[in-house]
Amino acid sequence: MPRIVTYNVHRCVGNDRRLNVARIVEVLAALEPDIVALQELDVGRARTGGVDQAHEIARGLDMACHFHAALTVEEERYGDAILTCFPERLMQVGPLPGYDRIRALEPRGALWVEVEIEGVPVQIINTHLGLVPREQQIQAAWLAGPAWLQHPLCQGPKILLGDFNATAASVVYRTLVARLKAARGLSPKTSPTSTFPSPLPVLRIDHLFVSSEIKVTDVFAPFSPLTRVASDHLPLVMDFEISSSLDAKTTGKVAAKPTEGARSGRR
Repeated sequence: MPRIVTYNVHRCVGNDRRLNVARIVEVLAALEPDIVALQELDVGRARTGGVDQAHEIARGLDMACHFHAALTVEEERYGDAILTCFPERLMQVGPLPGYDRIRALEPRGALWVEVEIEGVPVQIINTHLGLVPREQQIQAAWLAGPAWLQHPLCQGPKILLGDFNATAASVVYRTLVARLKAARGLSPKTSPTSTFPSPLPVLRIDHLFVSSEIKVTDVFAPFSPLTRVASDHLPLVMDFEISSSLDAKTTGKVAAKPTEGARSGRR
C-alpha cells in the first residue's frame, strides 16, 4: 500500500534551534514513505551552511528528487520538493500569484510530478501557500484552475498536498474541496491530524486533497519526541490505494515543459 507524506521541515532547523538535516531524514525514514512532499527547504543558502537540503534528504532516503525554488537570491534558493522511489517525471513548476496590495510578501510556488504506481500514473502537486488570507485565496483559486488542477494533463488519480497555512474553516479549504476531496474526511480511522505547532499541535494547516480514484486508508500526524523537535510542523501521512477500476496500461501522457528555474535529480 503506497504511503505519501507532506512535511514542512522549517529549513531543517528544529524547535531546539539546531540545524540538523539528518534528523529530518530520520523522521522520514521511520515512516517508510514512497512519496514525500517537502516545504521550506534551503538550497545553497549561507544561513544553513550552503547545503542542498532537498538532495541531502533524497540521498538519505534513496529517492529521486525534484526541487522548485519559490525564492532565489543570487545563488541561494528556498522552496519545495517532491521525493519518490516510484518511476517519476517532472510535469510542471511555477510561482503562485501574490496579493498586489502587499508587495513585500514572500514568493510562493507549486511543483507537479507524475509518479507511476503499479502502472498507473498519479499526479502529485506540492505547494506552500502564503500567510495573508486574501493572498491564500488567490493562490488556492489559481491551483484549482486551468494552470494546475484543471490542466489538460492533470487527469486521473491526483493528490494535492502541502502547507496551506489555512484551516478547514477557511475559504482556501472550501475552494479546494470543490475540486478534490479532503483526505482526512475519507479515512476510516480517526487518527490525530493536527500538525502545528509540533510541540503541542492544535491546528490543521497541512492538508492532503485527493481525487475520487484515490482510496484513503489512513491519515495521521505522528507525534513522538523526535517529530516534536525536528521541525515546527509535524509530518502528515496518508496511506492509500488506487481504484482497481483504472486501466493500469493507460499511460500515454506527454510531460509538460517545466517552468524555468526547476531543478531535478535522480540517483
